[in-house]
Amino acid sequence: VRELALSDNALRGTLPPALVNLTHLQRLDLHSEAIYNQPPYLYVNQLTGPIPPQLGDLFSLQELNLANNYLKGSIPPELGRLANLKLLNLHDNDLSGIISPALGSLAQLQTLDLSLNALDGAIPPELSNATNLRRLALAYNRLSGVIPPELANLAYLEALDLRDNQLSGAIPPGLGNLAALHTLDLSFNGLTGIIPS
Repeated sequence: VRELALSDNALRGTLPPALVNLTHLQRLDLHSEAIYNQPPYLYVNQLTGPIPPQLGDLFSLQELNLANNYLKGSIPPELGRLANLKLLNLHDNDLSGIISPALGSLAQLQTLDLSLNALDGAIPPELSNATNLRRLALAYNRLSGVIPPELANLAYLEALDLRDNQLSGAIPPGLGNLAALHTLDLSFNGLTGIIPS
């Protein structure tokens, strides 16, 4: 099995750690899309419980999409072992704790979306080591501290969304050197100082 796509069903329960036995898996998609004006329970997955750290042993995995579920607990640092991962989407769950610096080890990662959770702590500067990132979305969490100036090293970054957190300090001037950037959303934080020219 190379792809397991079960999005937009009515799946319940927890993620089975036995998924690690699918050693050739390249794509795991269990996300749900919001469908307006329809009874959501008919169409959406409602997976609960933690993300099994065993998923970090799916070394062929290129896409992991668990968005729009009810997953709880922390993001396993073991996911930082997924050297071929290009997309990690955990948007809109109930995840808490810190963003593991281990995610910066994902050298092939192009999209990291951890928005709409309850993550706290600082944005790890190690994310700048994921040099292929095109989209970094950490909006609607409880992240605090400064915006790491190291993010200015993400030369391919096209979208940076950090809105609705508790970030403070100045806007790093180096963000202005991100030539590929077309979306920068830092709204609803506690940033101070000048807008870099």
